[in-house]
Amino acid sequence: MTGVIPRRTLIGLSTIMVALLLWWLATSGLRLLNPLRLPSPQEVWAAFSQITFGQGYGGATLGQHALHSLFLVAKGFSVAVITGVPLGLLMGWSRHAEALINPIFLLLRPIPALAWIPLAIVWFGIGDAGKIFVIWLTAFVPSVINAFTGVRGVDTVLIAAARTQGASTPQVLRHVIIPGAMPLIFTGLRLSLQASWTTLVAAELVGAFFGLGRVLNVAGQDIFPGMILVGMAAVAVCGAATTWLLGLIERRVINWRPAV
Repeated sequence: MTGVIPRRTLIGLSTIMVALLLWWLATSGLRLLNPLRLPSPQEVWAAFSQITFGQGYGGATLGQHALHSLFLVAKGFSVAVITGVPLGLLMGWSRHAEALINPIFLLLRPIPALAWIPLAIVWFGIGDAGKIFVIWLTAFVPSVINAFTGVRGVDTVLIAAARTQGASTPQVLRHVIIPGAMPLIFTGLRLSLQASWTTLVAAELVGAFFGLGRVLNVAGQDIFPGMILVGMAAVAVCGAATTWLLGLIERRVINWRPAV
């Protein structure tokens, strides 16, 4: 029915309102918590107003920090998609390619992306290139694994049927393998996107002139809990927005799946 708010949305909004009420009671209402441990909603709003409408914080406004972080995530994630998905498809389709590439992939896979940060600083300095490199490494692994698993999960009967109908290898790949693997490919992309934001903040904590990670780093040094929560909330909002956008793309690409 048009104009009626879905029940799931109402439940989600109610949960958020209850959490905000409990937060206010624990800090401002009953003063159960020390403001240095958990700031009140008023203190967080004051920090938000300062970085957004006032003189800014950490060298820029919240919007500038957020846009810079979005730029880094978009670049690193895009490169991971362009390189990781085709590689996963290739390894899933060709046993020879898997035998050739997989040993190197298995050696590099257990190394946490954060362990590459010192080397990225040596190679690229503390500029954006090193952060994009680390984000790419983080997002690359899930995209490869899920594309590979998606190809191997395609029903062999469908492949045989396409072959029987005279389909060539490129046609089988285009009309059977890739569509069949697409749900798992997007699962990998969601994991990659989430990991990209986690790694971005960690990379910006090490050294950055702009970005949400810099806000968190400077606020931590200044012992400014209100600003720390503002930075965390900004990361959450940006992550949720990019995940929502990826979901829109997924629904357009996989339009044959029923809506959940």
